[in-house]
Order: sequence, then C-alpha cells, then structure tokens
Amino acid sequence: MRDDQTIEVRVAVAAVGAVALLVPAALIGVLIVGDVGWLHRIDLRVTGAGHGWAAGHPGWVRFMEIWCLVFDPNSWRVAALGLVIWLARRRAWALAVWVAATMTAGGVLGAVLKLLVGRHRPDLLDPVARASGYSFPSGHALNNALAASVFLLVLLPVFARRRAFLWAGAIVIPLITGLSRIGLGVHWTSDVVAGWLLGVAVTAATATAYLSWRSRRRRRNPHPVLEGLEPGVGG
Repeated sequence: MRDDQTIEVRVAVAAVGAVALLVPAALIGVLIVGDVGWLHRIDLRVTGAGHGWAAGHPGWVRFMEIWCLVFDPNSWRVAALGLVIWLARRRAWALAVWVAATMTAGGVLGAVLKLLVGRHRPDLLDPVARASGYSFPSGHALNNALAASVFLLVLLPVFARRRAFLWAGAIVIPLITGLSRIGLGVHWTSDVVAGWLLGVAVTAATATAYLSWRSRRRRRNPHPVLEGLEPGVGG
C-alpha cells in the first residue's frame, strides 16, 4: 500500500476512534447533569467501597498520593514541553506544533467542562485525601490519557523495537492514576471513566487533523506510516 493510501486509512480510523470515544464521554456528562439515579448509585457504591479499603491501608494511600503527584497534569505538561523542544531540535516542526496543540486542547476542554458541569467531589465523613475544584471530568485521568497517547504516537517510530513497553506504559500509567483518584475518594468513578475517554478522544481528533494535513500535502515517504504519526523522527 502506498504511503498516501496508508495515511487515508489512518485518517479514517482516527476519525472513527474520536467519535467512538466522544459519544460515551458525552453520554456520561449528560447522565451526570440529568442526575440519573442509577449512575449516582454506582458512583456511591464504588466510592464507598474504595474509601473503606483505603481507610484500612494507609501505605497504599501514601502510594496513591505519590503516584498522583508524579503523574500530575502539570508534570505531563512539563514533559510535553520537553518533547516539543526535542522535536523542534530534530526539525519536526509540524509534529511539535501538534503535541503543543493537543496538550493545550485537552487541558482547556477539561477546565471548561468542569465549569459547565459543576459537579461536586465526593463528600466523605473521614476522607483520606482532599482535592479542590469541581469533579467532572477527572483532570488527572484526562491529562494522563491525553499525554500518554500523545507520547505513544510520537515515540512509536523512535522505539519501534520497544513498542510493547510503550503500549504498556500508555495503558498502565493512566489506569493506575485514575484508579488512585477513585481510591483516594477525590473523584467519582464516572469522572475518571469520562476523563480517560476524553483524553484519548482529543488525541484521536487532533491526530485526524494532522494526518489529513499530511495527506493534503501528499508528501512521499519510502517508509509508510505504520505506527505513530511521523516516521521521520525515528531516523
């Protein structure tokens, strides 16, 4: 398959993926705004169970606090800035702009949705942790899924022989972060699930735009883009 044909297929896949992720995330938001009883009951049940477990395991609480601090949204933004600088030094200007734009779009989307939905965080009698601001969507879950997917797409061509480690990191880090936010009692489960979906959806949407731009340029490349967004950064 020619490179331009490969890009067209990847544009279609990315676009379908973005829509497939945005629909359930939007549905969760609608259910929350509508104060649907069954979703609220699920959130209460999971939060209660998670808080009960955390209250009896202070060592794990400390681990979750440290993990969430290390993989805080601002930590990812600093790492993304480093990635942008690295790409710029390799003259991958378009990809550097894509990284910056994607991280910015995800951060703005999360902040706007928090204000629009205005959902309060769990109010527990004896909390093991506290957090400020509104609850939906989880900023940690959204930005971890967002940044992990961005780094995955950029670095796959660079570390092709270690793709399994990249995929594992892109899945495990956001997963543990989201579960930690639930375990600490600072987010409802639906906040975290929506955050995961939105983070990956934003990346898929901006990747669609980036690949469409590449397709319009019809840039020839002897190595088809089979993984990641830009094989040139690996050579």
